[in-house]
Amino acid sequence: MNCSAGHELSGKVATVVISLKVAAEKENEYRRWQEKVTDLARGFAGFEDSELHPPADGEGDVWVVVYRFSDIDRLTAWLDSDVRRGMLEQGGHLFDAPPRQEVMAGEAPTRDIVTAVISHEVLPGKEQDFARWQAKVRKAQEGFPGFMGFELFEPVPGVQDRWVAAVRFDTREHLDRWLESEERASLLKEGRSTFADYDVQKVRSAFSGWFRFDDEESSGVPPNWKQAMSVLLALYPTVMILNLTAGKLFQKAGIPDYLSLFLSNVLSISVLTWFAMPLVNRVFAAWLTARPGSPAPRRFGTAAIILCYLVLIAIFALITR
Repeated sequence: MNCSAGHELSGKVATVVISLKVAAEKENEYRRWQEKVTDLARGFAGFEDSELHPPADGEGDVWVVVYRFSDIDRLTAWLDSDVRRGMLEQGGHLFDAPPRQEVMAGEAPTRDIVTAVISHEVLPGKEQDFARWQAKVRKAQEGFPGFMGFELFEPVPGVQDRWVAAVRFDTREHLDRWLESEERASLLKEGRSTFADYDVQKVRSAFSGWFRFDDEESSGVPPNWKQAMSVLLALYPTVMILNLTAGKLFQKAGIPDYLSLFLSNVLSISVLTWFAMPLVNRVFAAWLTARPGSPAPRRFGTAAIILCYLVLIAIFALITR
C-alpha cells in the first residue's frame, strides 16, 4: 500500500477484533483481567468504545473483544503500547493460544445488525486473484435472505498482513445459513488456490454497526421521508387494529381515558418495535437503502407504499362501516 493510501486510512474509524481462547475454568479471572485492559485502553487518545463477547453456544471457548478508535494511528499506538504489552504478559496464563486480531479501517457507524469477520492469509502474488474471488463470493451472498452488505479490507502496513472480509446479515440465523451453505463451501474450494488459511469470527449485532458498508446500490441510512413513510405504513394498521380490539375492551371495562390511552400506547409501541416495523423494513429494505438513480424496480417502492396506504384505508373503511 502506498503512502497516500496510508494517509487515507489515518482519517478513518479503526476497529480491531481480538479473538482469545480462554483456558478452562479461567473465565472469571479472564473477565477481571479484560476489565483492567479495557480501563487502560480508555486512557489512550482516540478511544471510542469497546465490547466483550463471550463464546456463542456451540462455538467453543473463544472470546471476542472489540476496540474502536478514532483512526488507525491511535489504534496502532494502543496495540503497540508498553502498557498493553505488559498486560498481555501478565495475563498469558489465561489463554490456551496466542490472541488473534483483525484490524479494519472504515467509516462511521450506520446501523445495528450481525457481522462475520473473516480473515485470510493470502498467498504471495495471488492478491488480484483473491480480490476477484471475493467479488464472486459477494455476488453469491447477495442472493441469500437477509444479506445487508460486504466490505473487503486490505492488509494494514505495520499492523497486520492478513486480508479481512466483513459480511453482514439482518439476523444471526440468516448469517449462519450463508456460512453453512453448500454454495459457500463450493466457493471456498474454488478459492483455496489464493489463500493459505482463513478464520471466521461472528460478532453480535452491536459491533456490526461500526462500519459503513458501501454497497453499490445502498446508501446506508434511509432519508427521513422514507423513514416517515415506512413508519406510517406500520403505525396506521397497528393503531386501527388496537382501537377496534383493545380500545373497545378498555371502554367496556370502564378504564379512564388517560389510562386507556397510556395502555394503548404501550401496546402500539410494542407491536411496532417487535413486529410491524421489522416486517416493513424487511419487505422494503431495497427501497429504503437504494441510492439515487438505482434500478427502476427499486424506485417503485414509493408507489407500492402509497398503494398499501390506499388498500389499508379501504379495508378499515369497510370494517368500521
